[in-house]
Amino acid sequence: MPALDDEHTGTRIREQRRLARLSQRALADRLPYSYSLLNQVECGARPATAAFVAAVAHALNIDVTTLTGQPYVTELQRDRLAELVRPIRESLDLYDLGADADLAVRPADQLITSADSLCASVRATHLRAAARALPSAIAELTHTAWATPSTDLWLALASMYRTAHDITVKLGYFDLSAVALDRMAWAAERASDPCLGAVRQYMRALVYYREGEYTIGQRLIASGHSLVDQADTTRESLAVAGQLHLGASVICARAGDEGAVERHLSEARSFAKRTGEASDVHWLSFGPANVALHRMSAAIEMGQYDTALKQAGKVRMPASMPTSRRAHFLIDRARTEMETGRTGKALEHLVEARKAAPEQTRYHPGARETIRGLVHTARRTPDTLTYMAAWVGL
Repeated sequence: MPALDDEHTGTRIREQRRLARLSQRALADRLPYSYSLLNQVECGARPATAAFVAAVAHALNIDVTTLTGQPYVTELQRDRLAELVRPIRESLDLYDLGADADLAVRPADQLITSADSLCASVRATHLRAAARALPSAIAELTHTAWATPSTDLWLALASMYRTAHDITVKLGYFDLSAVALDRMAWAAERASDPCLGAVRQYMRALVYYREGEYTIGQRLIASGHSLVDQADTTRESLAVAGQLHLGASVICARAGDEGAVERHLSEARSFAKRTGEASDVHWLSFGPANVALHRMSAAIEMGQYDTALKQAGKVRMPASMPTSRRAHFLIDRARTEMETGRTGKALEHLVEARKAAPEQTRYHPGARETIRGLVHTARRTPDTLTYMAAWVGL
């Protein structure tokens, strides 16, 4: 069995607990989890689930990234991805500077097309290519939107800000992702598009979901529904409303409200019957398949791993499902299989996720925790698992 590093989520939880001058028992009393589980996570005997980490972060009043160790700077530097973050940060700061007379820009129609191309690139998990092209595209589109304002240009700029959010979240730069969401709201307001504003509220809700602030997350979902209600009833508005229900389902699952989970999934299913597979709408991947994926995710969040595994077996991915969503499913499935003792299958699905989306998988905290858990429980570590552990920096 390979020796794992001593720096992991459990050790960071222990360090932050001690800084807060709390005993294990005192911290466990603040959590919806047992003292035994806290002890096992801290010593590395059990991997930390996203829900567990969020609960600890909330109890200690710190950011989740303090516990997960994101961004994983060493790996990012090795992959030459860290150097792509600063230009994105600088491009987000151009939003209120108006037109730039010294900037050479492409025609407006090409810039609008590039906004969709960058979204597609992220969904295909080509993070490096998207991160490299994004800053100049934002600069050009910011200039053009100020010089010749139009709804289409503001919408395209909002889309680019959303792409900045997606990239920075996947790389673990959550402070920057929050800035990108603020810029997205700024552009959406100028486009006067309630559906895009609702998408932004959905994405904000997921930020609070990740941080364990479920009440605020639910309020943001409700705000998103209020915005969608201002739009005409179209396939776009139906898909956005359905995706809001899917977001609410996992938030309620984290909060332990099983009845609310079922209500939101039922609502989402009814919208999906009307839209069909709607991956083309705001790149939300909404549709019957995504409803099934969220049903599995909700079961995972509630610790119902046997149920989640049954749901995973029912999932049928349409050809239109983005690679990023497929990889996320494979990582979730691997975690479920590990929790139910199917360690061989868990490793198979992690390897499949790596082949499909290497950059996304390497920087996904759930993948890293599952790999750590597999290494810890393995009596004899397969070469494939040893390689995977080294690959993610464990």
